[in-house]
Amino acid sequence: MALVKKGSRRIVVDGTTYRWRLRGRPTYSQGMAWRPLTFAVEHAETPGTTLVITTNKPHSANWIGTAAVPVLPSEVAASIRAARAVGWVAENPGSPFHFDQSEGFILFS
Repeated sequence: MALVKKGSRRIVVDGTTYRWRLRGRPTYSQGMAWRPLTFAVEHAETPGTTLVITTNKPHSANWIGTAAVPVLPSEVAASIRAARAVGWVAENPGSPFHFDQSEGFILFS
């Protein structure tokens, strides 16, 4: 499944161009700070397998006022490199590749 181009951002990692996108509105679980923020990445020229990265941060638009910090391009680049190291191949077609980096996420209850 390809990313929606509107709202996506370009990033070049090790000479390869990708597009990444955060969900604008949080899901219910993200809004309640029960689940961490996720974002998606795909190869810019030949989208294949979408990378879905789960961070250890709350969504910035959560409804309960939990402090959130933005996702920086350097973090996106590091996540792409780490996912490629464990087997994500962006150009190959296939189902989404889930990469969990949520260790340390503090569940708000």
